[in-house]
Amino acid sequence: MTKKQIALEAVEALKREYPDAICSLTYEDPLQLLIATRLAAQCTDARVNMVTPALFERFKTAEDFANATYDEVAEYIKSCGLYKTKSRDLVELGKMLVSEFGGEVPQTLEDLIKLPGIGRKTANLVMGDIFHQPAVVVDTHCIRITRRLGLHNEKDAKKIEFILRDLLPEDESNDFCHRIVLHGRAVCTARKAMCENCCMGEFCRKKI
Repeated sequence: MTKKQIALEAVEALKREYPDAICSLTYEDPLQLLIATRLAAQCTDARVNMVTPALFERFKTAEDFANATYDEVAEYIKSCGLYKTKSRDLVELGKMLVSEFGGEVPQTLEDLIKLPGIGRKTANLVMGDIFHQPAVVVDTHCIRITRRLGLHNEKDAKKIEFILRDLLPEDESNDFCHRIVLHGRAVCTARKAMCENCCMGEFCRKKI
């Protein structure tokens, strides 16, 4: 099988296994998803979802974050890890949204990655989930599983993103990435690939 064929088989297998392809972060608007994803770096989505209700009750807009102090934001996110860096990013992000984007989350990947603390992974998630554009969210699960499938032999997330953009149908790429996270947590974990339980076992390069 070619890499393209493997990718298409993976899309269909994961679709059958995980029909509900949804982001595990809880949010109600673009700003909340942007912030929640920044908080999720080196932190579980479950922990972020415990922290964000109080955070978003206090800080409802980009202006609210822009007018806050680092210490004030930090009090709400201490349990997320790296809270000093993240609190600074959230305040500075708010300031840039206000000064350059009218307080709104920008709608292009190029503008999103200009924001403090926002990399391509977060920008792609926002592009896919909020603005419904073709997106490839390359997290640790995506890197690990797509390598095991034989789709690449890379470690650099940006290189992997562009490889997968070529291999995946545009209208499936965002949901594929959500599903691969679910699969990475449940079956194809970093600790062990449970190939006997894998929906992709028939064509995965690691198994065959």
